[in-house]
Amino acid sequence: MLLAPAEARPRPVTPLRAGLVCALLAAVLLVLVVAEWGPLMALDRTVADGLHRRAVADPALTHVNRILTDWVWDPWTMRALLAVVVGVLLWRGERLLPAWVAATSGLGTAVQQGLKAAVDRDRPRWPDPVDSAGYAAFPSGHALSVTVAFGLLMWLLALHGAGRRTRAAVLVTGAVSALGVGFTRLFLGVHWFSDVVGGWLTGVAIVMLSAAAHERWALNRRG
Repeated sequence: MLLAPAEARPRPVTPLRAGLVCALLAAVLLVLVVAEWGPLMALDRTVADGLHRRAVADPALTHVNRILTDWVWDPWTMRALLAVVVGVLLWRGERLLPAWVAATSGLGTAVQQGLKAAVDRDRPRWPDPVDSAGYAAFPSGHALSVTVAFGLLMWLLALHGAGRRTRAAVLVTGAVSALGVGFTRLFLGVHWFSDVVGGWLTGVAIVMLSAAAHERWALNRRG
């Protein structure tokens, strides 16, 4: 069986490549948001209007979404989760990884707040709001925080050689949480669709680039 030439083989998806791709996509989205690109603004408005009508018409479902967004997937819940992870790593006698996780989480918060301040995008406004949120809209801090938290968990499980079932369970939980928190922010009318996508992309970029930096550090240390 002949092997394909080296130049014809697909390149592996490394954390660095994945991080750079997501960072580029997040940058493109940022430019489109700042430029108020018509098709994107129309999509944002269509999604927001449709979900807001449903939220107003269904108070019970709206209440469930408020519980999910304010408690289950709140950024402080994600920070508490990572604090527990840092504590477990310290208890296991590790020193670098706990600091790396804490620094990556802090970087995510700093990037999120910096982008919000720089873009200063207005949140959706309604004559009959079902929820409220302060500060600027882009990117969604909830979406970014959930993505960073579960991205770091997946990375740590891979580093420690966790079993496939464990990693699959965390991956599914993370995917459901990221999609779920994005939906709650849209359903409650406090974010635009592009805010949520921006949070996802930025969160993945931060985790992947952090993992790539750790990988480079480990290689240099062994070398």
